[in-house]
Parts: sequence; C-alpha cells; structure tokens
Amino acid sequence: MRFLIVRTEIRSAADADIAAAWAGGVHLRDETSAPEPRRQVVHAENRDAALLLARALSAVGAVRAGRHRVKVLPIAESTPGRPPRWDGG
Repeated sequence: MRFLIVRTEIRSAADADIAAAWAGGVHLRDETSAPEPRRQVVHAENRDAALLLARALSAVGAVRAGRHRVKVLPIAESTPGRPPRWDGG
C-alpha cells in the first residue's frame, strides 16, 4: 500500500468560534470541504518508509512550534486509467 505524507499549516480558530462549535455540537474544522493549506507533500511505497518520512518532517521547526502538522494518509490502490485516492472514508 502506498502512503501520502503531508505537512500542513494549522489554521487558528478564535475562542468565539470554538465556543460556538462546542455549543452546537458540530466540528470546528472539516478537512473534506476546507483542507488546511499544504506546505509539503511526499509519497512513500510502504508504511515503514512513510513513518520515517513523517518523523523527518516532524523535526521541522514550524511543526515543533505547533504552527504546522504532519499527516500520513493511506492511498488506495488505483485501477489502470484512474488516479489513486486516499482512504479517508
């Protein structure tokens, strides 16, 4: 299985937005409709390589300072003629 490793910016949220989301029982962020801005994207052919790359990206100063985050997403095997998609179901 292939993996996608993504370093994204973390969107800040105002306290009022957090309180409104909490009171309304809804999610503050919806990655499917409004994903965080991507800063870096790499591919890996197996889980071990993906975790090694994620660990390396986690050493970036912006990630350690809490301004960026690293995500590891499995990519479904594609059929010929169709692009691969991630299994975020």
